[in-house]
Order: sequence, then structure tokens, then C-alpha cells
Amino acid sequence: MINILIVSSDKDALSGFTSTIEKHDDINMSWAESGGKALDMVPVNAFDLVVTDETLKDMTGLEFARSLVAASPLVNCSAVSRLSPKAFHEASEGLGLLMQLPPGPGKEHAEKLMQHLRSVLSLTVGRTG
Repeated sequence: MINILIVSSDKDALSGFTSTIEKHDDINMSWAESGGKALDMVPVNAFDLVVTDETLKDMTGLEFARSLVAASPLVNCSAVSRLSPKAFHEASEGLGLLMQLPPGPGKEHAEKLMQHLRSVLSLTVGRTG
């Protein structure tokens, strides 16, 4: 089972993305409405991936990613960002993010991210789900 945490206070903005992920039988998805709540959840759950929205109730998505990497450096993370790919790369350098997602990501973004995550998991822990 692949455990994914979605960090967003706006479920509607990510509905196309998350509904695609939920169709996979081997995925368990959890939600956190703020960065602080997510940071509390990560150490007590075995999340394979954390996806953060661009703006959270208590911090930006990239601020959350920095805090996540500092607290749990082995957790895979992806972030929604409207920055250009070059600006995103510079802003997230050193965070090891799997993928930048556009605002309001959809089915194609979810499938691409799941494919990338499965590749990473097969290399790091010898499994695909």
C-alpha cells in the first residue's frame, strides 16, 4: 500500500488530481489542512509521498517542504507552484522534490506523479506499491 498525504485547505482545487489518485486500489490518501498539522502527522505515519498545495493556512507550500525535509528527509514530496520551472528549481533547490505541479493539477499530472513515485519506490525500497 502506498500512503499519500495531501496538504491543502482547498480540496476543490485539487479534486481532479486527487480523484485520479483515489482510483488506484493500492493507494491510501490522507488530508491535512495546514502545514503544521501535516508536520505533526508525518512522524507518526509512514507516508510515501506528501503533496503540498502552493498556499496553506499557515505557510507557503515551499516553506512547508523545507520544514518537511528538515524533519523527515526521506519522505518524498511534490509541490503545487505557479513559478516558472526555472524559478521553481531555484526556489526548491536542495529540497529533493519529486515534481512541480501546476495550480489546479488534473488527471495527467496525477498519473505522471504516480508513475514517477512508483519508479522511485521501486529503486529505494524495492517495491512498486
